[in-house]
Amino acid sequence: MFVATDDQGIAGFYSLSTYTLSLSDLPTDLARKLPRYEALPAALVGRLARAERVRRQGVGELLIADALRRTLSAAQSVAVYAILVDSKDERGSAFYKRFGFQPFPSRPSRLFLLAETAAKALRRLG
Repeated sequence: MFVATDDQGIAGFYSLSTYTLSLSDLPTDLARKLPRYEALPAALVGRLARAERVRRQGVGELLIADALRRTLSAAQSVAVYAILVDSKDERGSAFYKRFGFQPFPSRPSRLFLLAETAAKALRRLG
């Protein structure tokens, strides 16, 4: 669990864990380009949340950026094909889509971002 704090206490948090992704979960056009492995290594960003008092202050953006950086750092030693998140509602999905996450065809509340796409985005940010 990773926690962001400020003078008033916990401002937000998230967790990271390993995950196994099935080729059949991916959009067909993406799955077609991959070798026929039974499972693909992934990282799952667990419940990412921020306190109401810091709403619209960029804390959520900082948390997802930190999760991506930590995942990509780990990916230097351990294979990670994609980073997954679960959104609890449409507003959450819209938040993740702003960062390039795409919904799984069979489960729209679960979204993914290819690790290579995340790496390119973070390099652009500096």
